[in-house]
Amino acid sequence: MDYRSGFVNIIGFPNTGKSTLINSIVGEKISIITHKPQTTRHRIFGIYNQSNIQIIFSDTPGIITHPTGLMQKIMMRYVNKSLEDADVILLTTEIGKKDPFPTRFEKNLNLQKVPIIILINKIDKIGIKYRENVLYDTIEYWHKIYPKSEILPISALKKMNQDLLINKIITLLSKHPPYYSEDIFSNKSKRFFVSEIIRENIFLFYRKEIPYCTEIRTKLFKEKKDYVYIICSIYVERNSQKGILIGEKGKSLKKLKFFSVQKIKSFFKKKIQLIFDVKISKNWRYDHNKLKNFGYLDYF
Repeated sequence: MDYRSGFVNIIGFPNTGKSTLINSIVGEKISIITHKPQTTRHRIFGIYNQSNIQIIFSDTPGIITHPTGLMQKIMMRYVNKSLEDADVILLTTEIGKKDPFPTRFEKNLNLQKVPIIILINKIDKIGIKYRENVLYDTIEYWHKIYPKSEILPISALKKMNQDLLINKIITLLSKHPPYYSEDIFSNKSKRFFVSEIIRENIFLFYRKEIPYCTEIRTKLFKEKKDYVYIICSIYVERNSQKGILIGEKGKSLKKLKFFSVQKIKSFFKKKIQLIFDVKISKNWRYDHNKLKNFGYLDYF
């Protein structure tokens, strides 16, 4: 039987369900999810395998209309890079959303020769938040912009039309042996997932600038049969941010550690010993060398 495989890259504005979709399809928590924009910072592969099929899904940061600072520009480079190496592009939007993409990105997208499927996400909200005619209006809007693209309404959260999407993607893949071993589900390391779990909790527990000025570095990941020993450093940009992160008498940091241990334990199915500290790295989001050390230039 012929084997088919290929790269399916997911793009779209923040909070349109890209990470929820890839997690749902792969069956593992590849990408962290919060209600805040720009939660996803890296390009992350999630690998889906069937008996003779391998689909490498690529989650990307949400499209930033006016990127400011070096880190945001790098995030947009991840998105643009995903247009260059895709076999299929999934453009995610959501019901009721009619925001145009930035002009330069729009031109880039229109130059693509690979199939583009536009996913109208969050259709589970029909009847709760939206009337059915809102879906028709959304489809019509995107059809005018991309008349040659297929449009598929979905709910990544409820897995509505997910099988239909997978079957459609399979018909678009070329004959090719698998790119990755069938026993792995991502191109990222275990250290990366530890850092992302902690960062997700920071997005959930802290307000304002704290989630955006924070970076995690897993310095030690020592895995034994029954437990994992982990040492992480949490980096912020200023002393005042460090104080907020730690909290009065260390209460906020203790809460962060407790819930991070629970999530990491669930992810690895082992007992977890976690040690972390808080350090200052001034203006790391704007420093090329610091961003490189944090792994933000892996693709370039």
